[in-house]
Amino acid sequence: MCDIQDKVVKKGIGTKIVPVIEAVGLVLSHDITEIRPGEFKGRAFKKGHIVREEDITHLQRLGKENLFVLEIKEDEVHENDAAFAIAKALSGDGIKMEGEPSEGKINLVAARDGLLDINREALLEFNMLGEVMCATIHKNTVVKEGQLVAGTRAIPLVVKRDIVDQAVKIAQDAHGVLSVKEIRKPKAGIVITGNEVYHGKIKDAFEPVIRKKIKDAGGDVTGVRFAPDDTKIIEESIRELIASGADLIITTGGMSVDPDDVTRFAIRNLGVEDFIYGSPVLPGSMFLVAYTNGIPILGMPACGMYAGITVFDLLLPRISAGEKITRREIAELGHGGLCLKCDKCRYPVCPFGK
Repeated sequence: MCDIQDKVVKKGIGTKIVPVIEAVGLVLSHDITEIRPGEFKGRAFKKGHIVREEDITHLQRLGKENLFVLEIKEDEVHENDAAFAIAKALSGDGIKMEGEPSEGKINLVAARDGLLDINREALLEFNMLGEVMCATIHKNTVVKEGQLVAGTRAIPLVVKRDIVDQAVKIAQDAHGVLSVKEIRKPKAGIVITGNEVYHGKIKDAFEPVIRKKIKDAGGDVTGVRFAPDDTKIIEESIRELIASGADLIITTGGMSVDPDDVTRFAIRNLGVEDFIYGSPVLPGSMFLVAYTNGIPILGMPACGMYAGITVFDLLLPRISAGEKITRREIAELGHGGLCLKCDKCRYPVCPFGK
């Protein structure tokens, strides 16, 4: 933290000397040291501390008859009060403050497991004010209860009240800049397509990969169907899985441009409300997203078999959190959508999907 006198000079904040007995409610402009021979030497009161009634005896015992204090005017707010107000406003559903503000700073943590959502436009507007700040981890991060997701603070020791009011209004208008969405546990139906697998010419490698991803997401696989490159059979397989209770359909294969690749045509024939083929993500450029009666259908291309992390992994948590994936959401993935194929994968602690 910057020296208090620097802050006083920069902000034009005045200091004054007051008797200790008149200092209740005022703000110390410097640290006060306590020395107990053979026992303790250190800070008894830190700069920025608001003097309380119970502090008076302690200060007098330290030999303090007068104190240097800050003058906080009617149109100003102490850093800790400002931090508390903005943190409370920033916190949407599923976010809570961690402890009390200290030196104008307070952390925000996840109040439950789920998917972190951030209103980036509101966050930008908030940070444009200048005397307050909020730093977050990335949007769409899967978080655990108690995990640190953001830190916010009042930058000067004393903030203009109108700045705090503007910051609070921005956050309140956004209904909290940060929130954590609950992630439902998917009940996935899998349709594995391709003549070569259906007729037993090669062994399928998709099913174990998808089963693991669904299990890691806390979900279950309700059924698996194998289908040749036949649109009608693929359609029937999808309908059967939905009828049996699947609330997520994952298809594999049939996503490229070969004449036998008909999976995406079968999906379109279902009369889907949305149909998005192709994504600006590598691996996963031939990925497909569609919806039938609100149930998402994800078409996984061949890269899902051998690449550890693909566009599928970026979107599964968002879909499970109830987000509707449109062409815009897909297009936005282009920024950060290039996997670097590191020797040792550290996802999600990496730039991919950020």
